[in-house]
Amino acid sequence: MEHHIYDVLVIGAGPCGLAVAARLCERTPSALFTDDEHRRYHWIQRHSGRMSIMNRKNGMVAKARRPFKQPYSVLVLDAEGDEWLSRWNRLFKLFEIKTLRSPMFFHVDPKDRDALLEFAHQEGRQAECDEITGCVGKERSGHQKKKERKRTGPREPTVEERDRKDYFTPSRKLFADQCKRIVHNYCLDDGLVKQEIVEDLDYTDCEDEHGERLFIVRTNKQIHRARIVVLAIGPGNPPRIPGLLPTERIQGACHAMQAREFPDPVLKAKIEQRHTTNVLVVGGGLTSAQITDLALRCGVTKVWHVLRSQLKVKPFDLNLEWLGKFRNFEQASFWSANSDEERLQHIQAARNGGSITPKYHKILKSHMARGKLSLVTNTTVKSRTWDPETKTWQVQTKPHIDLPPLDYIYYATGIQTDIDALPWLQTMQSKYPIQCRGGLPCINDDLMWNSHVPLFVSGRLGALKIGPGAANLAGARSGAERIAWSIADILGEDEKDPSPEAESESEFDG
Repeated sequence: MEHHIYDVLVIGAGPCGLAVAARLCERTPSALFTDDEHRRYHWIQRHSGRMSIMNRKNGMVAKARRPFKQPYSVLVLDAEGDEWLSRWNRLFKLFEIKTLRSPMFFHVDPKDRDALLEFAHQEGRQAECDEITGCVGKERSGHQKKKERKRTGPREPTVEERDRKDYFTPSRKLFADQCKRIVHNYCLDDGLVKQEIVEDLDYTDCEDEHGERLFIVRTNKQIHRARIVVLAIGPGNPPRIPGLLPTERIQGACHAMQAREFPDPVLKAKIEQRHTTNVLVVGGGLTSAQITDLALRCGVTKVWHVLRSQLKVKPFDLNLEWLGKFRNFEQASFWSANSDEERLQHIQAARNGGSITPKYHKILKSHMARGKLSLVTNTTVKSRTWDPETKTWQVQTKPHIDLPPLDYIYYATGIQTDIDALPWLQTMQSKYPIQCRGGLPCINDDLMWNSHVPLFVSGRLGALKIGPGAANLAGARSGAERIAWSIADILGEDEKDPSPEAESESEFDG
């Protein structure tokens, strides 16, 4: 039986996977062309090639442009669903998240840096863009900055914040609709995504007359073959409750990323019966704040929110120096690092653990003022004991705090990235071992496993080469750009002149 060989197989149908698939189809990416060139090329592409035209000088006929065709044969595998962003959409809907944390210029469209802003204006949906105040722009007065210098020391800002444009964040629906537009524009919706769980990945010689080396991807349903594989799997590892294996589940508690409905049915039944309910939320990131707020809005009597460090409040999960048009200094410092250990230190310093936005900080303070929330910092969970009769938890903390019997525990503690712990990559690790730093693979500058193995890594797993923003939408887009260049080199695609003008001229060459 002859198996189809794909040019590119992408594992993961989240934002990083979509960014890679879209970039592979884009002829004029924003990384190569100016805004003026984009306007010219896309106007030509939109209005030319609608009919056959004869050149009156040489008699050659330029035929009408053929419908858009994928430059590569691509397959996308996703464990969550057979549509793009299945997991992303499920979690945002589950936790009723209405607005993204990333600014408007973080998106997955390879064509234009301001594509999301353009989409909002085209659709007349500017009202769905929330301004982030007190961050940059004219409201950053000299008095505000003087007060900050007194708190943090005499360090001067690296840029003049009042000269920047204000930051806006899109609504969840606006971003999701733009992603649907991208999928439609690049014809990425015709059965391209398949819901399959990858169980093993190998790179070996193919037993056919060509003898080329191929990836053998074994899933829970079938075996696929591909010349190139791209890992776009987010953190990669499954979520787990501290002290348990990833596959273990316990009654009355779950990791936030494992939740399938909110609140949990047992907790929901107690709320509907008007029983007093107490919930413990563990974690210091934005997800923990969103769960705390949602639990109280769903009718929970009181929430105890425990953080192992101080509560950090900032607009984005990265420090401001890494965002916008003025991020070159920090990026240059990162890319000029002498080792992956040094880059890992840059990443840890830039992210600095979990944080919440000023908007959710205000929401939490309002819950605290009403006595519905108790926020405890610099505290960890020491032990927990489940009482099957009352169906509640007895929890001990360090340092000790008096907690009532708890009806449910939500762990919003993030997901630890460790590529060595992924079982379906053990074959690759044994045949083509790679070093890791902080659970991240030490890939090369092209985001490849190594120069002889065309296994590409995007998203958080590529952080040692992409930077601290690798897990964000900005990292998805920049990673896709670098991966697309390397794929073009490997598959022999010539992208030196990808403009529609060059394509039109070639039609007259005969």
